[in-house]
Amino acid sequence: MPTMIVNGTRIHTREEGPRTGQLCLLIHGWSSSSYAMSSLLPLLSRRFRCVAVDLPGYGNSERLHGRTTIARYVELMGRLVRDLSDSPAVVVGHSMGGMIGISLALRYPQLVDRLVLLGPTISGKLSAWINYAISPITMLERHAIASQVVAGLEPFMLKVTDRLMRPASFAERSAISQTDYEHLRADARRPGQGRVRAECYWAMRENDLRGRLTQLETPGLVIWGAEDNTVPLRDAGIVADEWRGVDLRIVPKAGHWPQFETPVFTQRALASYLALPLVSTRLEDSSNPDEITARAAAFLGHSDIGSGLSLAQRTRLAAQCRIRMYAPGDLIGPANEECTDLYIVQSGSVEIWAEPGLDSPARQLTTVLPGQVTGEMALLDGGRRSAGLMAGPEGASILVLRRDRLRALVEDDPALGNGVIWNLASTLALRLRLSNFQLQILADELREAQV
Repeated sequence: MPTMIVNGTRIHTREEGPRTGQLCLLIHGWSSSSYAMSSLLPLLSRRFRCVAVDLPGYGNSERLHGRTTIARYVELMGRLVRDLSDSPAVVVGHSMGGMIGISLALRYPQLVDRLVLLGPTISGKLSAWINYAISPITMLERHAIASQVVAGLEPFMLKVTDRLMRPASFAERSAISQTDYEHLRADARRPGQGRVRAECYWAMRENDLRGRLTQLETPGLVIWGAEDNTVPLRDAGIVADEWRGVDLRIVPKAGHWPQFETPVFTQRALASYLALPLVSTRLEDSSNPDEITARAAAFLGHSDIGSGLSLAQRTRLAAQCRIRMYAPGDLIGPANEECTDLYIVQSGSVEIWAEPGLDSPARQLTTVLPGQVTGEMALLDGGRRSAGLMAGPEGASILVLRRDRLRALVEDDPALGNGVIWNLASTLALRLRLSNFQLQILADELREAQV
């Protein structure tokens, strides 16, 4: 399990997936650890570079110096995203991790591409069951002596606390395995974390998000167990009322842990929303044109160009694209070449290189990851490339859309054509916003260093 130092705090993480993939940051909830997100990693790591964190004070990460607050977690997670990626991340959060994810998207919208939340804390007010049966023990644990007493009594009270926590956390017909149940309960009983659990209990109540979700610019998928007795289902009504870009799913036979209790439903919802394959079959493995088009259409659902388009629109768009495969290091297109093609990275990566100058070698400017596009300016104006394109270390599979095909789409299907043009404009705007944000952060850091 790798260790990172972020803002002076040692954080343990679990990483899976291609290093060249888009960053997917997974944030667990209250009284938990990165294990809470482990059931999602096999699916998400097929496309994303997944980093599941132990929040400070939980798992194997050291505690923050001073009082724990949601705002401090947000600043730390924002720094982590900036340290690991030059592009916005997909943020997956459970419970308190969902509150942190939303707060991160509100504080730094440039850093969050999409949100996927499981039973997120919204109002900060947990269920009456938690408040009356569990929180008194949590409050006792924040004091060193009381924590030792609780720890000493715990072996004798184990059956009692489990009887209290099981209905608070899991549905009556929960399908969670005994192994997962025991690991999650062990995380909740981990010694030495009483103080951070108590601080987080109040931190959530002090970070009430009601009335703020209307400000969210980030789209999101929210999955909520119908029998969630930890974060009450009434908070889902706030999400439905205030968050314009949300896809809200209520899951039967699930409590507070849908990723373990109803894994098939949860993974299918994530796969659909993030355009992930439920089986690891590559697009080019089939010779059936209809199957290739269908997979390309599903993939485009989570791409710069396909966001917000219906399945029918994405299918028609996919039919206009051509697939090209490149081995690692292959030249895709030289600089200063006339081109009218838009490239959509389907797998692997594409490196963008500046040409060497008289006194400077060629240098890599950036890396284009799956779902991202390059060549949009050439598509729009038919000009020359300002930099060269090369397949990354894992090679690249690319969907190519030519300018003449896009113009035909605009003429034949104005709604689809306008949607594609709008997505391209939005992509350019987001890149400019992120670039300005990074420049501002760099200027602030230089200013602080000079003081």
